[in-house]
Amino acid sequence: MSAEATNPATPGPVTPATPRRRSLPRIDLRRLGRAALLGPASRGRLPDAISHVVEAHRAHHPDADLEPLRRAYVLAESSHRGQMRKSGEPYITHPLAVTLILAELGAETTALTASLLHDTVEDTDVTLDQVGEEFGAEVRYLVDGVTKLEKVDYGAAAEPETFRKMLVATGDDVRVMSIKLADRLHNMRTLGVMRPEKQERIAKVTRDVLIPLAERLGVQALKTELEDLVFAILHPEEYAHTRELIAGNEAQETDPLAEFSDVMRTVLREAGIQAEVLIRPRHFVSVHRVSRKRGRLRGCDFGRLLVLVNEDADCYAVLGELHTCMTPVVSEFKDFIAVPKFNLYQSLHTAVAREDGQVAEVLIRTHQMHKVAEAGVIALGNPYTASVEEHTGPGAPADEERVDPTRPGWLSRLLDWQEAAPDPDTFWSTLREDLAQDREITVYRPDGGALGLPEGATCVDAAYAQYGEDAHACIGARVNGRLATLSTVLRDGDTVQLLMGQDPASEPSREWLDHAHTPTARIAIQRWLTTHPAPAEDDAAEPAAEPAAGPAAETAQPVRSAADAAPADPSAPSPGAAITVVDRPDANVRLAGCCTPVPFDEVTGFAVRGGVVTVHRVECAAVGRMADAGREEVAVRWGDTTGCRVTLVAESFGRPHLLADLTEAMALEGAEIVSATVEPPSQQRVRHTYTVQLPDAAHLPDLLRAMRNVPGVYDVGRAQHHAAAPSGTR
Repeated sequence: MSAEATNPATPGPVTPATPRRRSLPRIDLRRLGRAALLGPASRGRLPDAISHVVEAHRAHHPDADLEPLRRAYVLAESSHRGQMRKSGEPYITHPLAVTLILAELGAETTALTASLLHDTVEDTDVTLDQVGEEFGAEVRYLVDGVTKLEKVDYGAAAEPETFRKMLVATGDDVRVMSIKLADRLHNMRTLGVMRPEKQERIAKVTRDVLIPLAERLGVQALKTELEDLVFAILHPEEYAHTRELIAGNEAQETDPLAEFSDVMRTVLREAGIQAEVLIRPRHFVSVHRVSRKRGRLRGCDFGRLLVLVNEDADCYAVLGELHTCMTPVVSEFKDFIAVPKFNLYQSLHTAVAREDGQVAEVLIRTHQMHKVAEAGVIALGNPYTASVEEHTGPGAPADEERVDPTRPGWLSRLLDWQEAAPDPDTFWSTLREDLAQDREITVYRPDGGALGLPEGATCVDAAYAQYGEDAHACIGARVNGRLATLSTVLRDGDTVQLLMGQDPASEPSREWLDHAHTPTARIAIQRWLTTHPAPAEDDAAEPAAEPAAGPAAETAQPVRSAADAAPADPSAPSPGAAITVVDRPDANVRLAGCCTPVPFDEVTGFAVRGGVVTVHRVECAAVGRMADAGREEVAVRWGDTTGCRVTLVAESFGRPHLLADLTEAMALEGAEIVSATVEPPSQQRVRHTYTVQLPDAAHLPDLLRAMRNVPGVYDVGRAQHHAAAPSGTR
């Protein structure tokens, strides 16, 4: 809702000193207010108040039918008549300004009609049925979507549910979010006389969710201005400094970007390439980021050069000429035409330098690419190929969701996982994390299908993206034909084959959470772990219990000499010769089997029955439970010894000679195998348990790395629980 917006004519400190693009002048809302007070024009003639909207709309859609806009304005003006904004302006100036923002970006007539009416259902006596009867089902649908977003509270407690509704509305029709973004932009422009705390709250919500959504939808023109407005409110001192930098650059007598552009025009003209070369000043936030990255700014740092051509092939022709006739900075080249960004953005990026060290960044794109780069989904017009009646008639889905063939992959994924989010807090935190991912990669399945994933995604993410919760049974992966661990980070263009087990009792590992970056994967794993809690460790349930018999139950046992390395009775407690209890030098010490500490892990101790002190790694889950149970915590430290005995568990795929390769890798790292247990293969997986003696605990990371590098081994870790030795081959 925007009735609380303030005086749009109030001068503020947030308007960039130089325009970022050629556009129509911002409308004079005071003049429009006077025109609105005069009432609608006679039927058949366009009201003067929407002349700016019509002019901007015709620039993009010269053959558009303007009659719906005329009727929408008449209804909106008569419905809002008598309502005033806090500034004293007629309320109709707000929907007019929002509609002009969308018209300048090229929105089609239906979206502009809905924009003019977007507050009527909420703030006046006009009903949705009346909107539908007068303007059709499509306009009704858009007005309803925006109204649902306006009816929710933006207080801190309500934000998760607010943006869940916003996300669903965006998924149903991206034009709903386009209207909402334009509405927020106009309100941010006119935020000046509100209380500072309210300005700050609105700016933070805009920063955290609306700006990332604008980025995802590719609406850069809205996103950059919103960023500047938020920057001015939340960081006024840095904003003022940035403004001084921009003003100082404008006062310079020479402009290196203009000199670069003149050279480029000459080069392209002589090459016979028809192109337009423009200077694109950076917006405030961009200048601020560059100044923090580079320190002292030079003339070319305040903007970039934009080269517009007619055809895709011309983009590469321009690139070739510039790199031939000027000095290219090769590291700055990026091809977003061949591989577009997830938000539809396409362009070639490069940079050229001259002898004095000035470097100019250059963007090369077609006129159509430029339109999409500025307006994103707004430039797509009406994305629905099926008729409105198919979506709103008797056969429409119960939830009124429509199938959008142009819906971005990231939006479909957000809609999927938001339904699975167990609570509002999880949804809110996960949404913010996901929106912060501003790059996507595409990986391919062996059958040729593609998966869109955020940059930094792993095989775990790919598994849940492809199989949903069935990915619990994933046992490994092949990346580009080679076996890989599930923690492997994927790169754009990788081919990923996920290896699935057939055991219905398969379960995800808690460690998968460390490698899951997508909400889909994290929520599925967390839900499974919540419904299948891990059993309490022996030390927490009965701190004085003895270790279970069998080599798999051996704990990490530091030793001082070769004699100590001999296999000991595994049922006997560790002598703990390498551990000193600070206040009780003669106390009996036992190393906990739940976390197998080795020198020089950070450790702590607890007094248990019989005067024994059990030693845990400080990050062990049992530490908190023992402290809660009232166990006395005692200070312990490692002695001078560096050798240790440690139990390791390796998981692998079954293959010939695997055991020989694995034990050879361990021997090469200086590990003496005290005992070994190999479980029978189960659904292509083999579990190995090794108790090894190391001459120096510092070698343990190298040993783990060497074991993981053995082909077929996909996970190696230290034993975490006491367990009886399983039957198998020794």
